[in-house]
Amino acid sequence: MRLFEKILAPRHEALAHCDLFCGVYDPAQAKIEAVSCLKAAQKYHGSDDEVFRARCISVKEERAELVKHHLSVLWTDFFKPHHVEQFPGLHDLFWRAIKAASDAKKSMDPAVSQGMIDLIDEISGVFWQTEESKATGVYPPS
Repeated sequence: MRLFEKILAPRHEALAHCDLFCGVYDPAQAKIEAVSCLKAAQKYHGSDDEVFRARCISVKEERAELVKHHLSVLWTDFFKPHHVEQFPGLHDLFWRAIKAASDAKKSMDPAVSQGMIDLIDEISGVFWQTEESKATGVYPPS
């Protein structure tokens, strides 16, 4: 490594889903985007305006990508090995949910988006059973 690169290299490396390591995690972020996918698909089918329908597709694809992002952050940053021990199906659940987001991204079928929402609800159920959710979650169930 050249001297210049050594001088500018970071002395400490922090890994977090945001630049501040804010410690805020909540499956609600993914669910909001997922419900937006569902609503966009429903509005698409309720309209005969081709420009509006094209916008519905664009918004739905963008929101589905955000679902994938939020779920990935939750899976990789919040959940730890002891959670996988406590909830043995956790990895499979996240894989299916992220796969469902990919499917919703390429489908205008509201049922596909609803399936994604259902999986996010399962993740939310697991999340709120963890001790750590009390300190990091924002929207606990009522």
